[in-house]
Amino acid sequence: MIQVERLSKDYGPVMAVENVSFKVSQGEIVGFLGRNGAGKSTTLRILTTYLPATSGIARVAGYDVMTQAMEVRQNIGYLPENVPMYPEMRVEEYLDYRAKLKGVERSIRPTRVAEAMERCRVREVRRRLVGTLSRGYRQRVGLADTLTHNPPIIIMDEPTSGLDPLQIDETLQTIKALSEHHTIMFSTHILSEVEKVCSRVIVIHKGKVLADGKLGELIGEDAHLIAVEVKAPADQVSAALKAIDGVDKVTSAGSEDGWHSFEVRFHEKHDPREAIFQKVAKSGWVLRRLDLRKRKLDEYFTNLVRKADGEL
Repeated sequence: MIQVERLSKDYGPVMAVENVSFKVSQGEIVGFLGRNGAGKSTTLRILTTYLPATSGIARVAGYDVMTQAMEVRQNIGYLPENVPMYPEMRVEEYLDYRAKLKGVERSIRPTRVAEAMERCRVREVRRRLVGTLSRGYRQRVGLADTLTHNPPIIIMDEPTSGLDPLQIDETLQTIKALSEHHTIMFSTHILSEVEKVCSRVIVIHKGKVLADGKLGELIGEDAHLIAVEVKAPADQVSAALKAIDGVDKVTSAGSEDGWHSFEVRFHEKHDPREAIFQKVAKSGWVLRRLDLRKRKLDEYFTNLVRKADGEL
């Protein structure tokens, strides 16, 4: 549905996007991750034909974004970070007007507008002026706007920006529900949102793609972690933990007041916590923490970016 090859965009001496390549298949919901200024918005604006690329190829729904802009727009719904609206229009009137601009036939326009309002939960404010709505409702109206022409692809730039926690949760639920019938790509720098709704992520940093793959594969869902805190010499504890059967890797996670923290990674089916406890007890050390947990996306993302910056 979306195909990007060696896409680049520069603003004079500043390279905003550099040789970016990726594909998004039909039915996927993909999180486009990166820090502020990483190149997320620039890439999405190119894909939605709002911004020309300096070089490279980008196709959306089979159409070239440079030479077939109108065809691309007919096949996408685009929700920018700041949704431009007419504040003096009522919600239903605004959505009907937007559907008309998108070429939705008059006979089916009321049905499409009604369906979009229902799916985005704005039906109860359909008679209110857009200018009187809260930020959360305005965002939902903007999302309803992307659905009025029933596009196969929906592209969103920071769809939860400025929303409160409840509004964020409602928006994410809506996005997840839309993925049943649409291919969705959205940018964000809030990693917990991606874990809730995405099965695949693309990480961009300083205009370049650092990672692209299924969420579970990237963060290593099969790689369990054990958090250990011990009061003992750090080098001795590390060596003892590494010697335990099934332990793949031991990483120091800091120290405070004589307590040393470690992350123990293992891929074996058996749980090595009992062996860790026995080793610590036999050595006469004091154990304060022994927790089994899974790696989170924020850990993966932080390590990936720091490594790219040469900090690891």
